Amino acid sequence: MIKKLCHVALLLLTPAAATAQTATLRVTVVDPSNAVIVGARVDVKPVALVAASVSAETGPRGEAAFSLLDPGRYSLHVESPGFEPADVRDLRLRAGENARTVKLPIAKFAETVEVGRDPRERASDPRSDAFATVLGQAEINELPDDPDAMEQVLRDMAGPGAVMRINGFRGGRLPPKDQIAQIRFRRNMFAADTHEAGFMSVDITTKPGLDSWRGSTNLGLRDDVLSAKNAFAPVKADERNSRFGFSLNGPLWKKHTSLALSVDGTDAYDTKTIVAATPDGYYNDSVRRPTTLLNGSARVEHMLSKTQMLRVEGQRNHNAADNLGVGDFDLQDRAYHQGRDEDVFRASIAGSLRKALYNEMRFQWRAQDLTYRPVSYAPAVIVLNAFNSGGAQLDGGQSLQEVELSDDLDIARGKHAMRAGLLFERGSYDTYERRNSGGTFTFSSLDAYNAGQPTTYTRNAGDPRVTVAQVQSALYFQDDYRATKSLTLSGGVRQEYQTHIGGLHIGPRGGGVWSPFKNGKTTIRGGGGIFFDWFDAQLYQQAVQLDGTHQQIQTIVNPGYPEPLSSGHGVVLPFGRVQIDANIDQPRLFQTNVGVEQTLRDGLRVNTMYIRVRGSSLLRGVNLNAPLANGIRPYPLAGTITDIQSTATSSFDALIVGLNMTKPEKRVFVAANYQLSRLVNDTDSPLSLAADARNLAAERGPGLMDARHRLMGFTNFPFFTKRMTMGWSYRVQSPLPYNITTGFDDNGDTISNDRPAGVTRNSARGTWIADISTRLAWKVGFGTAPAPGSDGPKVRIVRGGGDSNVLGDMMTGDANKRYTIELYAQAFNLLNHVNAINFSGVLTSPFFGQATSAGAPRRVEVGARLNF
Repeated sequence: MIKKLCHVALLLLTPAAATAQTATLRVTVVDPSNAVIVGARVDVKPVALVAASVSAETGPRGEAAFSLLDPGRYSLHVESPGFEPADVRDLRLRAGENARTVKLPIAKFAETVEVGRDPRERASDPRSDAFATVLGQAEINELPDDPDAMEQVLRDMAGPGAVMRINGFRGGRLPPKDQIAQIRFRRNMFAADTHEAGFMSVDITTKPGLDSWRGSTNLGLRDDVLSAKNAFAPVKADERNSRFGFSLNGPLWKKHTSLALSVDGTDAYDTKTIVAATPDGYYNDSVRRPTTLLNGSARVEHMLSKTQMLRVEGQRNHNAADNLGVGDFDLQDRAYHQGRDEDVFRASIAGSLRKALYNEMRFQWRAQDLTYRPVSYAPAVIVLNAFNSGGAQLDGGQSLQEVELSDDLDIARGKHAMRAGLLFERGSYDTYERRNSGGTFTFSSLDAYNAGQPTTYTRNAGDPRVTVAQVQSALYFQDDYRATKSLTLSGGVRQEYQTHIGGLHIGPRGGGVWSPFKNGKTTIRGGGGIFFDWFDAQLYQQAVQLDGTHQQIQTIVNPGYPEPLSSGHGVVLPFGRVQIDANIDQPRLFQTNVGVEQTLRDGLRVNTMYIRVRGSSLLRGVNLNAPLANGIRPYPLAGTITDIQSTATSSFDALIVGLNMTKPEKRVFVAANYQLSRLVNDTDSPLSLAADARNLAAERGPGLMDARHRLMGFTNFPFFTKRMTMGWSYRVQSPLPYNITTGFDDNGDTISNDRPAGVTRNSARGTWIADISTRLAWKVGFGTAPAPGSDGPKVRIVRGGGDSNVLGDMMTGDANKRYTIELYAQAFNLLNHVNAINFSGVLTSPFFGQATSAGAPRRVEVGARLNF
């Protein structure tokens, strides 16, 4: 009996003894300033045994943990993008807890970003930097300080249709650039978690201040003294733009909780030119447009655990502008005031759940209030492309509340990298917006106006108050399978649902990435998939508002003027309406592409991509009650019936050539892309009616954004001394199309958009657009830097093993300074190129074939920034 009890006791004690003899290792990875590096790869391997290494990535604290290791001698290999790899060849582990800190030096050349990883494996990773452009801190510093101007530069670099996200969220306002860790331009368009069919996404990641408090304040001033005269202004305009910003970022609980605050404001007035032809002759003037903005945000990031981060953010944005609606052909009495207030709340939890699981859950609530107040309530007078006068026909306002919930789960299992996720969005939209409640007279020409002979008089009558709700959701799954070191195959499916459309829309997607050579410098990518467009909630709201019950469209053909019923030959039509077709479907796009990227010397990468997109079930407006050949309307008891149908198609083909060069050690960055494309479609918008409702095929023509050639880019380099840098952004675009019309309602459908015989839609072209902007900055540092390990701004936040790289100010020589002062001057449209826009396509207009306005002339801003 005693012998048996001894055996039982031995069995019970053996696991405890075994556990007591195992080792746990915690590896902390830091950069040269002792700031932690998140997402670094750590490989641990026994020295004496022939055994496979075990790997892990550092979490938000820069730590990678290994448990149940046998005591003994081990080697460590640590690597992270943008840093030189490091090796610890003889690390002795004792039973129990062991800790080691590894410092990674900054990479000397861009080619050394991932030395320890097989080049082909990295090149064929769909989430790597192949086919991507990454802006680190050095490049971000050279972007405009004004968040609106910075957003415009980023959109110009990305090209049309780009989707911008901040920490995974769409919408809202860009954070101050000193709180941005990284900006990534990515072309991974066939991932199932992507709703949009655009071929470029812009992902902006902020950085937490977990170690020490840092902040900045900036002032900017733009005055007409340094600006040029607008080509269409009678005299040089009186303009001014005063801007300020303040941000603060640091720990509430060191290495656990950080707080980021920012506020920025603008007090400005610019001018809008008026070029018109009135009964008294040619009219040219400039109108001042005051604008005030005040925006504030607060963001808290808290480490829930060593691998889980909670991020909570609130935004409040206010914008007020006067004299909107004035300019081009619109005279001063068309002005109106607009006020906009927006509140945004965001929350997300992201991090590893287990060794092979990474989850990110996001929640967003957004509320917005818009108010309008016109200068005049008089009926509007539209003399086609000659002059417009009278009230703006816009009053009241609208409000919305939108909620978004999404979740992404990343699963790593063997050669598979999978992502499963869901999206749920709900919006509530209230409007009391009164459009055209005072009525609008439309004249075909100045002669018709002088004769008092309008073509039509229209007015929206009834109660405009409408409340609608809309829900849309998606489920998706994606699997990236590494078939070999050089080949990764991807497949996924996305299912979408939307109220007011109905049905479950399933979009399969797939692709592959292949790196055929051992050096990994050549990457070939291809794929295809089906995407769907949401039915816009504002469009649905407008259709409900003008459904003939809430509001009715009153139309009089050949009315009198100024009293619509004063003519003896006017025809009063029954009420018209806007409706959604019973067979409406969700618009879909089938997109395919193939591309090649080649890495050359000195960090130079060149990529070429061909994209083909075919759209079907696209939305357009069709007048169901257009007169037949005999002049009789199909529905005699109704006026114009705008039926929103999903019957349009589109065709888009593009060849894109991109160039990227990064030389961190010389602080040089170049990113440029050229696009040769062609866009053809059947409609300009869901509410733009076809010129001939009986011949919809004749609507086939160039899309409004069909610029055949586009060149966009950004360049940054040192200038004379190490304390000065110069950044350039540039955009060149070939002429956009515009429509040619007769100015008359030739077919009697009450819409003056008829084209001459044999003329197709959007057949005319404007002129080339070119804009080169530059920013010259001088920076100096002083004071003693914080103690090592407290340099918060260099913390890196990485999701799912991405290749991000944030170098901060370590390359500027001022890393050891507590304060830095930056003086800068930036010029927009430096060469003062006249970018003519608003070309007249109306044959009866005195400006036919001419531009009547231009983009902003050269504008110069000077400012200062203090970082502390």
